[in-house]
Amino acid sequence: MSGAKGRLGGKGVGGAKGLGGKGVGGGTDLRDEVPGGRGPRGRGPGGKGLGGGVGARGDLATDITASFVVFLVALPLCIGVAVASGVPAELGIISGVIGGLVVGAVRGSTLQVSGPAAGLAALVAETVAEVGVAMLGVIVLFSGILQIVLGLVRLGRMFQAISVAVVQGMLAGIGVPLMFSQAYPMADAKAPGAALENMAGVPGLLADIVTNPQAMIATLLGVVTIVLSFVWKKVPGQAGKIPAALVAVAIGMVVAALPGVDVKTLQVGNLLNSVQLPGATQFAGLADGTIITAILTFTVIASAESLFTAAAVDRMHSGPRTRYNTELIAQGAGNTLAGLVGALPITAVVARSSANVQAGAKTRLSRTLHGLWLLLFALLLPQVLALIPISVLAGVLVHSGWKLFGPAEFPKMWRQDRGEFAVMTLTMLVIVATALLEGVLFGLAAGIVLAALRMSQTVIRQHVEQDTAKVVMAGNATFLRLPKVIDALEAAAASGKPRIRLDLTGVTHLDHACRQQVEEFTAQQRKLGLRVELLMPGEAKRAAAAPPSAFEAPAAAPLPRRPVAAPEEAMAEPPPWPPADAEWFYLDTRPLPEEHARSPFVG
Repeated sequence: MSGAKGRLGGKGVGGAKGLGGKGVGGGTDLRDEVPGGRGPRGRGPGGKGLGGGVGARGDLATDITASFVVFLVALPLCIGVAVASGVPAELGIISGVIGGLVVGAVRGSTLQVSGPAAGLAALVAETVAEVGVAMLGVIVLFSGILQIVLGLVRLGRMFQAISVAVVQGMLAGIGVPLMFSQAYPMADAKAPGAALENMAGVPGLLADIVTNPQAMIATLLGVVTIVLSFVWKKVPGQAGKIPAALVAVAIGMVVAALPGVDVKTLQVGNLLNSVQLPGATQFAGLADGTIITAILTFTVIASAESLFTAAAVDRMHSGPRTRYNTELIAQGAGNTLAGLVGALPITAVVARSSANVQAGAKTRLSRTLHGLWLLLFALLLPQVLALIPISVLAGVLVHSGWKLFGPAEFPKMWRQDRGEFAVMTLTMLVIVATALLEGVLFGLAAGIVLAALRMSQTVIRQHVEQDTAKVVMAGNATFLRLPKVIDALEAAAASGKPRIRLDLTGVTHLDHACRQQVEEFTAQQRKLGLRVELLMPGEAKRAAAAPPSAFEAPAAAPLPRRPVAAPEEAMAEPPPWPPADAEWFYLDTRPLPEEHARSPFVG
């Protein structure tokens, strides 16, 4: 399909114009732009197209090249996420190594890349501040075990049932606190603490920057990093393919080495010495409700982010689709190992995954090898890491926070669905004001209430004809619409007419609360001497068969129906149907002429 033109309006799936436009691989998701637009040519196992063409040697070379690209993107992010999480930078690198060598080797997803994510940085920082770094390993360990269990019982796709509005609100609620928390290290200052405190302290931070020359230099480095993150992808030629974060790190290292510049740089220790195995004291903390809550929170958020990312990455390429349960088990295995060595939690990351797709990766080898490059770099060149300014890493995370926030998503959601916009906004605000778990639970509850209200659409029409007060109901009558139903019934009773007709034959679902209310009203009015005619759902056929009442307007003429034999004629020969004078149409199955074979309306 990739070589010749297919029947989808252009070139094959792996080409450029399949499916009516650009290739399947082009597109964006989860607030992470995928520059270029055109999809990768045929992500089939063989190489080009869906059936082969490039040998295994070509795939191997491409995957090795792609692994270097992912490594260059992942290195500053792993370090930056660790710093933002309030833990040593080495733990971020260890998590990146595990995300590559362990998660990347499992056949859950082909091109998705895992490691420490900015989306969990605020949650990790809050947890570390509350229970300490030593307990982080236990929390991550048991979160990984829970993920494995969820994958084994095949609940991986359960996370896809979460409302998109809740997901986008969660991402925005993660992005906003992340931006404000990283504004402080971008100026070589320490953040006050909670999200609202960080927001309130911004005016004081700006005043300190203006009066401190070194803080001004650090802030400028962070600002340059943010600007490069937005504009570098527009640079033409091969230079534009270099990760913007890596360019910003290189600039920051040069500026930090200049005479008279005294900005804070990364403090890196020995990678192996940073490994801390949880002990009996840490495992005893499992009796604490705070630890249990943290484990559940990490499990839900890390699993949801990984599987949402998997769905997004699958839309970026046309290769093998993600096996959600297997991928969830892989994420659990990675977090279990990360917890055993006291490292950061692991989740799939869109930025690294999209870089992997853009680099032309075809197999799991690229995402696995990037973990090996991280390990070798940290072991052989640790002195290079000590030259990186912290403000540059903070700038990288501010840009990540902005992408998570996605301000363009709010007006877009407003135009599409006002109710979902409210769920999205409320989820974000609750996360910012409280914590991630509380905000997500609130968003899920709000989404369920919105769905219930929309499914419970009850249409009630009331009118009076002669001596009869009529109430006609249609739709779904549930307890959520009970006040509306009661108002209609009371209005019929207050009309003063001797007869009441309640027509519920158009109701598709009548729950117990509404049914009980209607039946009690009918019994009460009949005791008062009123004549109440009640037609419940399912009685439409009996009502149609009955002769019309004197007070009822004549019904429209029914549509012609197929004649039905009387019981005594059931064994007789059925009448011909359709009638003999009916017109018949036959499907012409002959092949089209050659000149019509390329019509866009065929096949």
